[in-house]
Amino acid sequence: MLIKNKSFLGIIPARGGSKSIKNKNLYLIREKPLIFYTIKSAVNSKYLSDTVLSTDSKKIANYVKKFSKIKIPFFRPKKLAGDKILTLPVLKYTLLKYEKLIKRKFDFVVLLQPTSPLRTSKDIDNSIKLLIKKKTDSLISVTSVGANHPLRMKKILSNNRLTNFVNQKTFDNMKPRQTLPKVFIRNGAIYIINRKLILKNRISSKKTIAFKMNEKQSINIDDYKDIILLKDILKKK
Repeated sequence: MLIKNKSFLGIIPARGGSKSIKNKNLYLIREKPLIFYTIKSAVNSKYLSDTVLSTDSKKIANYVKKFSKIKIPFFRPKKLAGDKILTLPVLKYTLLKYEKLIKRKFDFVVLLQPTSPLRTSKDIDNSIKLLIKKKTDSLISVTSVGANHPLRMKKILSNNRLTNFVNQKTFDNMKPRQTLPKVFIRNGAIYIINRKLILKNRISSKKTIAFKMNEKQSINIDDYKDIILLKDILKKK
């Protein structure tokens, strides 16, 4: 469904290799592969015009092809499948190749990383509606840093002396966490990027807006302790 005549291409990047968790995207969480949760949110979104899987893995492709709404028109080339490859080149390659294939251009790309399994279709649609409402070119989902506030962080210098990580007037910041200014961090769940920005090799601009998500939804699967936490959250749902 188009919203304000704007088209949105969902891209799910899922390479086969993973150092922290073997076959991470297919790791079973409550009898479903990790990538299932992102596929579910994309399939149920009202505003994604198309959704494409970007992968170099036949195993991942074979699992995802059972979901007819997720397109797998081509495999990611080896040069874009290494563990040091940034996401932006993958988005640009996938966008341009898919547009050429279907002979149609999209206004925005929506990046949906499988490592954010608790992002929902409602989150996707609400973030798209917010971007349209604000008439901007990009959006990034964020969550509060909570107790890990930068004003409470320290650096250790070469002589083992502590100093503030953030420049401030006093060394000791013993204020209650609730009184500190709110600070947010990207949670990796949703990026919406205008096509023109991607072609300029950028994912954000001075007009980028935030889409706030709560801490539980913002879990990012990086290692096995995150898997344990995810299972615990899902058990309580």
